[in-house]
Amino acid sequence: MNIKEDFHHLIDSIEDEELLKSYYQLIQKINIDQNGYLWNNLSEDEKKELLTAYEESFDSNNLISHEQVKLQHGKWLKP
Repeated sequence: MNIKEDFHHLIDSIEDEELLKSYYQLIQKINIDQNGYLWNNLSEDEKKELLTAYEESFDSNNLISHEQVKLQHGKWLKP
């Protein structure tokens, strides 16, 4: 058997509809992510800004500590 046949066989053997939905959503998300969906939906300015931020992250002078982030954004980090 090849991988597609194996995959079809696996799907056919699962009776739990909710489990199948979960698997489907996971595979769909992985497929979308691998095809550059997020990147392709950014504007040119957003792409430039993201690439600039990425490059700047290599300079430790541009970074802040984990503790400082927790202090500044603690209200969003609490469960």
